[in-house]
Amino acid sequence: MSRFRVHLRPADVVDVFVYVVVLNLAAEYLPQVITETFTLSLLTAVLLKLILEVVVALKDRVKGRLKAATSLTGRIASGILLWALLVGSKFAVLEAVSVAFQGQVQLGGFFAVTGLILALLISRAGVRRLLRDLD
Repeated sequence: MSRFRVHLRPADVVDVFVYVVVLNLAAEYLPQVITETFTLSLLTAVLLKLILEVVVALKDRVKGRLKAATSLTGRIASGILLWALLVGSKFAVLEAVSVAFQGQVQLGGFFAVTGLILALLISRAGVRRLLRDLD
């Protein structure tokens, strides 16, 4: 029987806490963002962390392919793939939240979730930088 191990770094835990704060602020000030309980916002933050980690890893791979492309066709194909990934990831987030929480959590539409994800990533980067500077 195989054992599944999760390796959590302190930065991952901090990211989830940052996501909870940003998500709850969004729920408080944006009427299209709804999370019915704190527990649901915490679970949503974990789901967003997982999805965004996958998207960032895929984006980095596609960016590597774009930089390594030697032909115009390769650059165009990689550019289109990067664009599709960035746009499609927003729909993936909306669908994952919809399926996981069945209407108890709503992140608004495409533009609301895009703004939310930008806020999450900017906040995460700011907190990571702040913590790095404290070391």
